[in-house]
Amino acid sequence: MNTPQVAEAECERCGGRGWVVEEDGGAGTAVACACQEERVVPRLLRLAGIPARYRDCRFESFNTDVPDAGRRDQLFEAKTRSQRYADEFLTEDGRFTEQGLLFTGPTGVGKTHLAVAVVARLIRRYRVHALFADCTALIHRLQSTFEPGSPRGKREVLDPILGAEVLLLDDLGAQKSSEWVSEILYLVFNERYSSRLPTLVTTNLRLEGDDDAPPAGGSVYATDSEPRRRRRPERESIYNRLPASLVSRLHEMTRSIRIEAGDFRREIKSH
Repeated sequence: MNTPQVAEAECERCGGRGWVVEEDGGAGTAVACACQEERVVPRLLRLAGIPARYRDCRFESFNTDVPDAGRRDQLFEAKTRSQRYADEFLTEDGRFTEQGLLFTGPTGVGKTHLAVAVVARLIRRYRVHALFADCTALIHRLQSTFEPGSPRGKREVLDPILGAEVLLLDDLGAQKSSEWVSEILYLVFNERYSSRLPTLVTTNLRLEGDDDAPPAGGSVYATDSEPRRRRRPERESIYNRLPASLVSRLHEMTRSIRIEAGDFRREIKSH
């Protein structure tokens, strides 16, 4: 059965034309109606390609209320730093910042939630043209362009990634490592670096210096009535998946926000 289509409400100011006539002492001047600006943000959010699961991720819905005080402080700091980045995105000289953010930590801690929240705020506040790209899906799309009869070429897939005003590259390093993959990723980061375009990145991989993370001897969500002693599996080093030159470029392009607060999806939602 077909789903009935709901007609978009017609603007009372312009009657749906998209423009209004302002008096100028003569025949009047046609100018864009305010409704056009009101429709810009929803359109930019759609064009960003944010998956349905993350579409409603905002700073207001990021949960920092966990039982362990140390981890709660870490989540609050990650949220605060992400908000500050979005709020200070426009620099004093009137330009967008060139630096991005690198969210690191194990699965389920809220890295993608915060990254999407940043993108959503930048779209709403600055009307930026942003793009969400899952790293593994991007590699697969590029590989498919080499298949006979592929409707898309390599440049058609890559150009939106390279040219987006803000790019969110999710789950870097989850894809199988190879020389070709490394070359593609370096191309993406280097092109965006040269173009002074900010990139947000999330990864489960362990960065140099992550060894001093809080001890993982037990669940951070343990309660007095139900102790849970689990040890987090050691995360793979980013240098095992990506070449040193790419990691160096990544550090140069981004500020790191590390979250080691335990698997929110598994622990919190299970309660």
